[in-house]
Amino acid sequence: MLFDPVSFGPLLILAGFYVGIAPELDRNSNRARTVVAAITAVVALRYLVWRLTDTVIPVDGPWWEVAWIWFVAACEWAAFFEVATFLLIMSRANRGGDEAARAERELVRSGRFPSVDVFIPTYNEPLEVLEKSIVGAKHIDYPNFRVYVLDDGRRAWLRDFCQAKGVHYVVRRDNNHAKAGNLNNGLAASSGEFIAIFDADFVASRNFLRRTVGLFADQTLGIVQTPQHFFNKDPVQMNLLVANDWPDEQRLFFDDMAASRDAWGVSFCCGSCSLIRREALVAIDGVPTSSITEDLLTTLAMLRKGFRTRYLNERLSQGLAPESVEAYFVQRARWCQGAIQTLFLPEGPLGKGGLTPLQRLLFLPTSWLIQYPTRLMMLLVPIVYLLTGLMPLHFTSVDDLVSCQIPMLLGYYWSMQWFVGGKYAPVLSTAIGVFSTFRLLPTLIMSLVKPFGKPFRVTPKGTLNQLSIDYVTLASISAAIALTAAGLLINSVPSFRIVHDQDFFPVAAFWGALNIVTLAIGWLICFDAPRRRKEERFYVDEAAVVRVAGLEFPARFIDMSLGGARLRAEAPAAILGAPAEILFPPVGWLKASVVATAQGSLAVAFAPLDDAARETLIATLFGGAYSTQPPQPPSGRRLMRNLLRRAFGEEAA
Repeated sequence: MLFDPVSFGPLLILAGFYVGIAPELDRNSNRARTVVAAITAVVALRYLVWRLTDTVIPVDGPWWEVAWIWFVAACEWAAFFEVATFLLIMSRANRGGDEAARAERELVRSGRFPSVDVFIPTYNEPLEVLEKSIVGAKHIDYPNFRVYVLDDGRRAWLRDFCQAKGVHYVVRRDNNHAKAGNLNNGLAASSGEFIAIFDADFVASRNFLRRTVGLFADQTLGIVQTPQHFFNKDPVQMNLLVANDWPDEQRLFFDDMAASRDAWGVSFCCGSCSLIRREALVAIDGVPTSSITEDLLTTLAMLRKGFRTRYLNERLSQGLAPESVEAYFVQRARWCQGAIQTLFLPEGPLGKGGLTPLQRLLFLPTSWLIQYPTRLMMLLVPIVYLLTGLMPLHFTSVDDLVSCQIPMLLGYYWSMQWFVGGKYAPVLSTAIGVFSTFRLLPTLIMSLVKPFGKPFRVTPKGTLNQLSIDYVTLASISAAIALTAAGLLINSVPSFRIVHDQDFFPVAAFWGALNIVTLAIGWLICFDAPRRRKEERFYVDEAAVVRVAGLEFPARFIDMSLGGARLRAEAPAAILGAPAEILFPPVGWLKASVVATAQGSLAVAFAPLDDAARETLIATLFGGAYSTQPPQPPSGRRLMRNLLRRAFGEEAA
């Protein structure tokens, strides 16, 4: 197959920009971001014009062939609307760190620290989850706050635990309106000028209030939202063995998109890790109860009253990511349904008054509405073509694909790499999206047909030993793989061939083969990997002293959890199993036993800690000074190696 050299022109020009110019541009510059977004948009627009004028309008034939081509094109145009919205958002960024630092200095200089009520709403979370949240909130470094545990489970053991920890315990007679109703009940039981909200599985950093309260000197500010970080690995990271080299599934939004939304004035409350002005809540008659995603609706209701939401892109808390595939889908289904509900509510983006056209556009649940139908179409198009011969477009030539389609695809990839770096990889990111499609597309459809009536479901927490297989997604992916593979196989045998367009067949074959790869990766996510550690380990690079077998020698912590630690030290192998004491200065001497030794290191398991030592250790590890992310940078090569290991049956360590 010979190519016209001219067809490579647009691709070479685009490659020249992204190789020679884009790396020199400042990602924090709004002007540079606008240039990158605009170039990507121009390339996409050129593709769409070609797509319409050359591959859709000229189509002729039976009505069902014409209808199918127009339907495929309509789905593609919807996908490009989502991409255009994404590029618009990403064309600006606002980090906010300098402003927060100035506000904190002014807060301290003034000596006036407004009162803050810290709410921890809970329903059915176990003690091992709640303990960290309550202790972390209690140890916030701020002179004027109170902690309220809002228990919709009405559990006596939790009441006793709160009394022992010196925090307020609040219950109500019923569970009307789920979390929103629980928060409103907490408002009635408290009086602070500001409300900090942490879900039951999130632990506040010690400096959370000092970094956020000062920003409210701006009287138009109703909410400050901070990112959600996680101390455990989500199901995608665990089930694919990529925890050290692939970020958790929410990093793209919280690290990049949320900051860009803030630059456009369309940040929104995410329910946890936020600080809210009580006056603004009073102005909207409390937390809205008409949607199961009360956080987004709170932002929209406040905007209509003149109160803004700001985003502070700093790690000021750590929480628990879903621990299983089932928990993952419970959470995402709730988000999807709640976002769709806003379309039908007066407070939503389509409601009357109070919002600018841009705000209405950027608060539409565009991603929820478009991403799952278009991902399903991406899988169906080659299957339909290979098994029926029904063309998805009026095919012109491979040269046109090289000139128009490939620059569009690579332009989108290169721009994503420029905007978000290692949080996007075409095959892996697509595989994760495909994995979600088979469970969340039905949720989307049901939410559009019947948006209300489905009860609020709390994301299951503390479910380390309740592992499962997602049979619904597994069966759906298996069927898609089988149909695609059957189509490829049938059309590889001349006597059974269904399609006869030999120019387009290689394109469809490549498309189908790529779909099989992404489906296979999604197939692997369906199997929950065992989580062998009860407690997550934080990387702690601190000096230590070890006493064992009559010896005392210096050491250095490598990592530490509530149950034990690894230390760097020259220790004799004979101490294996011996009782030991480890000095960790924030806590003191910790009794332990040596459970492993190696050249230059040893591992210890802590003996049960008394209440005071355990509380101090929780506050120290989870208070923001340490992270569970490994110190070494991510590696693309290691990522691919681990994916292959997982594909051949290896489980998480």
